[in-house]
Amino acid sequence: MSDRVTVIGGGFAGVEAAKQLTRRGIPVQLFEMKPVRFSPAHKSEKLCELVCSNSFKASRPDSAAGELKNEMALLGSLCVACAKETAVPAGGALAVNREDYAAAVTAAIESDPLIELVREEVTEIPREGIVVVAAGPLASERLSEDITKLCGDRLSFYDAAAPIVDAESIDMDHAFASSRYDRGGDDDYINCPMNKEEYEAFYDALVSAEVVTLRDFEKGGIYEGCMPVEVMAKRGADTLRFGPMKPVGLRDPRTGHRPWAVLQLRKENREGTLYNLVGFQTNLKFPEQKRVFSMIPALKEANFVRYGVMHRNSFLNSPAVLTSAFNMKDHPDIFFAGQITGVEGYMESAAAGILAGINAARRIEGKAPVLFPETTMLGALSRYIADDTIKNFQPMGAALGLLPPLPDRIRDKRARYAAICERGMRDAAAYIDAEKLR
Repeated sequence: MSDRVTVIGGGFAGVEAAKQLTRRGIPVQLFEMKPVRFSPAHKSEKLCELVCSNSFKASRPDSAAGELKNEMALLGSLCVACAKETAVPAGGALAVNREDYAAAVTAAIESDPLIELVREEVTEIPREGIVVVAAGPLASERLSEDITKLCGDRLSFYDAAAPIVDAESIDMDHAFASSRYDRGGDDDYINCPMNKEEYEAFYDALVSAEVVTLRDFEKGGIYEGCMPVEVMAKRGADTLRFGPMKPVGLRDPRTGHRPWAVLQLRKENREGTLYNLVGFQTNLKFPEQKRVFSMIPALKEANFVRYGVMHRNSFLNSPAVLTSAFNMKDHPDIFFAGQITGVEGYMESAAAGILAGINAARRIEGKAPVLFPETTMLGALSRYIADDTIKNFQPMGAALGLLPPLPDRIRDKRARYAAICERGMRDAAAYIDAEKLR
């Protein structure tokens, strides 16, 4: 086995994986296809090009995004360091000058004596030696074909996901747990009933809400197996009542009668801290999702930990393919990192790169892979991409709902979030020191 590692992709995940390897004295050959070839969304020759927002979300230490970045900083994250170096005013968020940011990352990679940056397209994943595939959500067609050869039909090309809410934020005074026709599994579903007046107001808001405009390369095929709820609703006022909001087989214990319409929430993870809105895959803009879906009485104060999305985004059915160390179950020398693993967001992609890089190095060194505690955001994301209890795996970003609750309930939300994040940082620092990761 060669000690030199091949990293495919010069985005957030690829550069982080490369730097974690070289910090451990392991040389890297980093392949980036730009400028030989550009994806439909990329224009710059620089590494870590930002194609959407220039924000890396909240900086507050009592937020999920802040917690993730703080844990990454403990591991010497290149992306976090360059973001702070090129930051621009953005209130409580960490935002950057995108050109300066990409230039800073590129310079750091080009100046690393253990990294050979190769500007060419990789069309096949090497089957010998340690490899980290960090090709991003827009991997080239030929590379995607080779990934499909490795993974079978477990590579998706469109992200069609319903929103997910924090279980603690569901108003159970306006909801009830029950399966249809009392068939058991009552803790798997929470039902959010609506009367006729509530449903009609919700329907009117839904069909008039603003939707995201898809880019040209995202159009076509996205709706074939997964109709957006707002498109379905426009077929008629009762379409949802005979579809994802059908009330048949359910009885509201508050009234003793069948509701006019019901939104079902399905348990998203093993711990039951997250629930997804069944059948509500959507292309509504994020603020519109919050406004419209909060009209459902049980979701009036809901905390949306992930909004619904429908766009071009290649990702693996990772629980079937990957371990929590980000390497393949069937080909353990091949690691994946970034959004292709089912994490969502710039910094989440970078975090996956850090973990894949560390575990690739440890495989070379003959050491056991790292798995951060479940109380940390790094540990939660590692477990999420390998959780085979998830029935319909979809990409997920950092969310406090992924972390286990505190042993003692704190009623004040801000104080509770702060305590959860303080616990995460303590546990992350202790684990890093115990494993000698810095």
